[in-house]
Amino acid sequence: MSGALTGGPGQAAPADLPGPAAPGTPPGRRPYPAYPLLSPDDVPGYLESRGLSSLLGGTAGGPLTVREVSDGNLNRIFLVRRDPDVPGLAVKQALPWVRVHGESWPLTPYRAAAEARAYEHLARVAPEFVPAYHGYDPATFTLVMEDLGDLDVLRAASIAGRSPGDTGAQVGVFVARLAFATSDFGMSSAGRKKLIAESVNPELCELTEDVVLTEPYIEHEHNGHHPALDALVREVRADPELRREAARLKHLFTTKAEALIHGDLHSGSVMVGGGRVAVIDPEFSFVGPIGFDLGLFWANALIAAIRGDVLGSSGLGAEHLAQVAASWEAFTGEFQRSWPTRADGFYPDSYLAEFLRGVWHDGLGYAGSEAMRRAVGYAHAADLETLPEPERPIAAARVVRLARELITRRHGYDRPDALARLLREV
Repeated sequence: MSGALTGGPGQAAPADLPGPAAPGTPPGRRPYPAYPLLSPDDVPGYLESRGLSSLLGGTAGGPLTVREVSDGNLNRIFLVRRDPDVPGLAVKQALPWVRVHGESWPLTPYRAAAEARAYEHLARVAPEFVPAYHGYDPATFTLVMEDLGDLDVLRAASIAGRSPGDTGAQVGVFVARLAFATSDFGMSSAGRKKLIAESVNPELCELTEDVVLTEPYIEHEHNGHHPALDALVREVRADPELRREAARLKHLFTTKAEALIHGDLHSGSVMVGGGRVAVIDPEFSFVGPIGFDLGLFWANALIAAIRGDVLGSSGLGAEHLAQVAASWEAFTGEFQRSWPTRADGFYPDSYLAEFLRGVWHDGLGYAGSEAMRRAVGYAHAADLETLPEPERPIAAARVVRLARELITRRHGYDRPDALARLLREV
């Protein structure tokens, strides 16, 4: 999204935010110290001050180029290179507000600390699926990591008509590695309690609870939809069964502390290219339901499948649909391979199938939550927004009906291949 807010070291974020939030206070009101907002001109000196300039490739002593690539809602991101053809470093700074709203929607920069903690865990259990991580600066809420500028965002690649290849399988392994290692199966009980305490991320969890799990089902200023969907949106918001099951999923999100999760694993958080899949932006990370990560990825694959179908690219649509099965098979396979190493042998082998069945049904429900949000809530999927008329409302209506079915009937689907029939029915 557009709406970048610039400022050099002389421009500080406001430090006079209130203390503990009162009921009804918007997310992001945790107090934080004033800190400088980096501009492109500041970045070379900033890297030098942190002793990281030596990590840049290219000719030593050559001039640095800094390119801002901030296109999300929450951060400023700079790619720094000494040689334009040699990937260098990415500098990511958390803004104290939502970019497209500015200071009218404050948001805690402490989310950068949650992202840093997540990268530290991922560097240990799934290093091949994340950018190389070079540390966190709490004074400026800034992370430095590998420059992935030569890769493409999965969503952009999908919109451009590229095949997803084996992305689903790799994402499934990624989720399984993180989930098992940080669950009661991969950690001691004491270690788990410490992880839960350290990984509390209240402001961004509240943002997810509001924007993804509540607001799409009510009238709210953040929502929006194509006018052709007016009747359908009124219908789904008046559906008591949908409201009950959406509330159930929200309650699971707030209480089911299964493992450390990425927390925002949509197709904009996955980079692809040259056979590599890299997952980025785990700032929403906390200890929550494993199915949430899978569900967000599945929703975006299903939306891409619907896009392909309405554009007449049924083969490409089928490839995107297949990502659900591929990721689930890879996830369960990796989890099963790790199972013999579980920290607590009290859990019998017979329990694993039951556990995985619960993750599957949670994942379907959260796929519905994400799909509903992307069609009628806040931050619509570009897969839908870039469609021409009349395909755009047709696709959006299919996404809404699919979301409703996944949320309310998720326990009736036990296999990924059932989703192909469901996509035809909606």
